[in-house]
Amino acid sequence: MERAWLITIFLSMVVLFFVNVLVRTFAPHYASDLAWIEEAVRLLNIFLVFGGLGLALERGRHVSIDSLRETLRPSVRKALYRGIDLLGLLASVYMAWLSFTLVRFVLATNQRSPTLDIPMGWIYAAPLGGFLLLALRYTLSLFQLIDRRPRAASQASTANSTPAAK
Repeated sequence: MERAWLITIFLSMVVLFFVNVLVRTFAPHYASDLAWIEEAVRLLNIFLVFGGLGLALERGRHVSIDSLRETLRPSVRKALYRGIDLLGLLASVYMAWLSFTLVRFVLATNQRSPTLDIPMGWIYAAPLGGFLLLALRYTLSLFQLIDRRPRAASQASTANSTPAAK
């Protein structure tokens, strides 16, 4: 469901931006009527980035330096991964709490977006959702319900490569 949500957001951004370019090119006198599209695409991009945090973690796509980790004994490496998961979980929950506080604060100010006229607090909900999804993935990894280790991704790419590339 999360992946479908992200794909929907991305395709919506593409369609909106494409329509905006077409209107500006072929019917420039209507361009001011579609000024809201630029703001909508920017806001959708925020939700796309934060919405992808958990999915990227689950697939081992976050940036990491693994040269030292791979030299460790398997038991030490497992303990290190659990420590990373615990620290990531705590940091994600803290960031979600800060995001929640910010959403409440901004909603209380009754601030609205310039062209879409939506409450700005809902826009600040994107980090809240993203960090909650990230906390969920760290929790699943901590309890070994998912394997988010980068080696799984590298093994898959090695298995799919041709013998000449090896």
